[in-house]
Amino acid sequence: QVQLVESGGGLVQRGGSLRLSCAASGFTVSNRSMTWVRQVPGKGLEWVGDIIIVGSRPYYGDSVKGRFTISRNNAENTVTLQLNSLEPEDTGVYYCARGSLGGLAAYDLWGQGTQVTVSS
Repeated sequence: QVQLVESGGGLVQRGGSLRLSCAASGFTVSNRSMTWVRQVPGKGLEWVGDIIIVGSRPYYGDSVKGRFTISRNNAENTVTLQLNSLEPEDTGVYYCARGSLGGLAAYDLWGQGTQVTVSS
């Protein structure tokens, strides 16, 4: 079964850290671009960052650059999002998504999301 399953969300205080994991099955993460996005309350989806197929350097949105880190574990077939120096504005549901290989949609597979709540 082809799917993505996120885990690792939770409640953390301002300045704290969390580590989100996206476990893939049915395909190999090293062969696809993988992206993290978040749904912030009252706002649309916000791109957090991604890690592409060619090359290993991830890309990040301006709001998370320097605080969040994306990595890929090929042996475990997972993509991880390390969240540091968390702020209440980082509260939201975090999703990992697989980049599509063509067509109109940027992503062709989504996880169910994991909730991150940052208290002040």
